[in-house]
Amino acid sequence: MKKIFSLLLLMAAGVMHSQDGCEYNILTTDDGVEVKSTKEYMMYERIFGNSSQFMFFSLTNSEGTPILTFQYLAKSKDFPPIYCLDKTSRIYIQLTNGKIITLVSITEDQCSGLVYDGAEQNNIRVLSGSFLFTVGSLEELEKSSISFIRVKYATETVDYPMKREFISENNGTTYKPDTYFINMLKCIKD
Repeated sequence: MKKIFSLLLLMAAGVMHSQDGCEYNILTTDDGVEVKSTKEYMMYERIFGNSSQFMFFSLTNSEGTPILTFQYLAKSKDFPPIYCLDKTSRIYIQLTNGKIITLVSITEDQCSGLVYDGAEQNNIRVLSGSFLFTVGSLEELEKSSISFIRVKYATETVDYPMKREFISENNGTTYKPDTYFINMLKCIKD
């Protein structure tokens, strides 16, 4: 009876976990510490002709410090532009309430790598970086939706208008990037 009760309790906990909308990737560090990170979420997609661009976000709580992981992916028959991140890089998020949130890069000098996809004959560039939230920004992001994202790369600044909702041409999934933080910040709270 005790085993059945334990099993029911575990199943109920699993259902509650799935109901909160949080899906995680578990990463194990070199020192054996497990770090929980939300799955990548598509924030931006642009497909035009033979080229496409994608921006993904995920959130991590590293020993009480919330971190945004940013990933940019570009595919093209030509050579997609090279973007780089360094300590001076920033992500600026404009909220619908008019406030602008700044995220600060903790990524050392890194540029998008080039990979060739022989099957589809595409050149692919991928760039990943980590950003810290500034004081008070989490509370603002939980209250207001996003209207615009500006990424200050190492050598240039690129603007990404946010859509309220879009269906990805790449995978057919519906995304709601404007409410990403409203829906996902709860997943990394202790």
